[in-house]
Amino acid sequence: MVNSESNNDNIRGYGGGAVDAVISVDEVARQAAEIAEDITLDQLDELAGNEAHVSINNLVAGYGQMEILHDLNLRVGKAQSLCLIGPNGAGKSTILHAIFGFNRIFSGSIEIGSGSDSVDVTRLTPNQKLAQAGIAYILQDKSIFPGMTVEENLWMGGFLKDKPTEAKAAAEMVFDKYSRLADRRKHKAGVLSGGERRLLEISRALVMNPEVLLVDEPSIGLEPRFIDMVFEILDDLQNNEGKTIIMVEQNAKKGLEFADIGYVLVSGQLAIAGKGDDLLKNPKVGELFLGG
Repeated sequence: MVNSESNNDNIRGYGGGAVDAVISVDEVARQAAEIAEDITLDQLDELAGNEAHVSINNLVAGYGQMEILHDLNLRVGKAQSLCLIGPNGAGKSTILHAIFGFNRIFSGSIEIGSGSDSVDVTRLTPNQKLAQAGIAYILQDKSIFPGMTVEENLWMGGFLKDKPTEAKAAAEMVFDKYSRLADRRKHKAGVLSGGERRLLEISRALVMNPEVLLVDEPSIGLEPRFIDMVFEILDDLQNNEGKTIIMVEQNAKKGLEFADIGYVLVSGQLAIAGKGDDLLKNPKVGELFLGG
């Protein structure tokens, strides 16, 4: 679709901002591949403070017989945040799925911790990764149980606790932290606002007190005021509670403003890596993903 006020077909961006022409996902992928850089492990280690808490090594992963990720490497330090951006189909959510155990690992490894304390979690089940390695997955919207109360939803987050009383105690700690949820503890989750539902989804993951949060599209479907609230919550979890956050965010500008590190994914491979602020200033990244 071309702007009716102009016959200029210049492509200006993907996913935000004013455009002179709509750019296809395939065209974004093609242009992003053209600006891809040679990225070394030393560079990734440096971005992670040379002490990665989450390490992905030469990972090949996908679904069924289909390989989506090709020899992917990733590094994130403890209490750091990483935002994954790129066109649809680039493999962003596949990375989160691989870390949590939702898809097939063909080869490579995933490790949590550093040095002698590192643990290979590649072949663990999602339940094992949550219970043993402190990895929690915060799904996209609509993962709450609308017919249950807010309180019951939080209890569900502690399903791996040894005793129901432990899950209830952990839920009370969440209520102490978020009065907005405490005020609605007996309300059905289905009547919550979009922002409150997202807060509940994040809070439910916190019941198991994870160290690593995998966050899939935190801003999807939310009004701007709720988007700001969700990112404030994530900022608190990272900077005050020391959580390590790996995020997929379609709103690339918002994600990179939040994150310490940004990766641009193209066709299942790492194309660009840098500090979030540096990627925001990168004109090539801006043209493709930040609206010009």
